[in-house]
Amino acid sequence: MPSSAEPLLVAIVGPTGSGKTALSLALAQHFGGEIVNCDSVALYRGFEIGTAKPGVEERARAPHHLLDILDPAAVFTAGDYAQAARRVVAEIAARERLPIVVGGTGLYLRAFLEGLFAGPKRSEELRERLREIARHKESPYLHRILVRLDPAAAGKIHPNDAPKLIRALEVCLESRQKMTELWQRGRDPLRGFRILRIGLDPDRAALYERINRRARRMFDAGLVEETERLVERYGALAPPLQSLGYKQAVQLLRAEVDGESAIAAAQQAHRNYAKRQMTWFRREPDVHWLRGFGDDPEIVAEAMAQVEQQLASARR
Repeated sequence: MPSSAEPLLVAIVGPTGSGKTALSLALAQHFGGEIVNCDSVALYRGFEIGTAKPGVEERARAPHHLLDILDPAAVFTAGDYAQAARRVVAEIAARERLPIVVGGTGLYLRAFLEGLFAGPKRSEELRERLREIARHKESPYLHRILVRLDPAAAGKIHPNDAPKLIRALEVCLESRQKMTELWQRGRDPLRGFRILRIGLDPDRAALYERINRRARRMFDAGLVEETERLVERYGALAPPLQSLGYKQAVQLLRAEVDGESAIAAAQQAHRNYAKRQMTWFRREPDVHWLRGFGDDPEIVAEAMAQVEQQLASARR
């Protein structure tokens, strides 16, 4: 990457199970890249099986960053991630290596690339009151309140997505302004890089089949035992234990469900998450969509051609 041009940054997006890790490794090895994790749960130490983190052999193929950096009791926001990731990619570019940001946490990626608005500080007291309302009257009730306070924000949040509804209401009530108006002010996009967004969009039926197999393999590989150790050490309310797979394993440990029901629930939850991810990423600008899995040689070749084209244009 010549010093006369802005360095290239590759962001690989797509639903869970689409092969983002495999594609990132192929690109990193071919172009001399370093991989930056953008999965919120993979940031936490001790969460291995349920996150499908790159294993020891995979990590040996290319440098990895922002994996296993947090204690499981820690709270890490999208803003925290943006700061950490921007520091890491700047260091990678300074070494004249290719930063490859990969993961499925859309909000973290957006915060990293586009910045976040300067909203009010978190109010745990207000959040708890809103959580209590959601428990008694359910999430759609919060959505109806948000429709009155900020119709544009309500139009972008599913009525059953309690965490996002609570955050949006917190912003509106604490700032006495619409969140969508605040969102347009003071955002700080990433500068100094040319950004290539590569999206994986495999066949939906094939994706769901792969998701189902992977969820079952997680349980077969010891997800419940891993979860039990984590609960004993950090308590069942540790933030990453609320994530997919771990949540169902906790329910199994509490005897709320049996083994097959826990697996089926994890499979369904991962499929639903994949749908939400695709909805999110389709709204992202300038994504070069590839219609397959990231471990498909043809898809790898297409992605490499996209990267090579960007690098060649900078050399001209």
